[in-house]
Amino acid sequence: MNIIISNGSNDPIYTQIEQQIQAAIISGELKEGDMLPSMRALAKELRISMITTKRAYEELEKGGFIHTVAGKGCFVAPKNLSFVREMHLKEMEEAIAKAVSIAEMCGVTAAELHSMMDLILKGDTDE
Repeated sequence: MNIIISNGSNDPIYTQIEQQIQAAIISGELKEGDMLPSMRALAKELRISMITTKRAYEELEKGGFIHTVAGKGCFVAPKNLSFVREMHLKEMEEAIAKAVSIAEMCGVTAAELHSMMDLILKGDTDE
């Protein structure tokens, strides 16, 4: 797992860490039971305060993404399948909204857009 901190981001550093670990868990890059780096090790690697990594891990634990075992560390929690589905649905909604916006700019009708979607779902595209 490679966490990248952007100084130009409007998001606080702990949020950037939290979002990247969440994405790794949702995508399957991090699997149930995988151990995360210790807060101290991650802080040292990223050259940030340990308080910042602690906050990120606390937020991940509140969200049910990780669990802490006293004296052993933080581990990826079992996936909440309904939550993962909800996250994917949100991604799909955003992608569809972008497609609709582009269609409107190009003058594509709703019927044409539906036809495109039907073709894609059937796998009848030339791409």
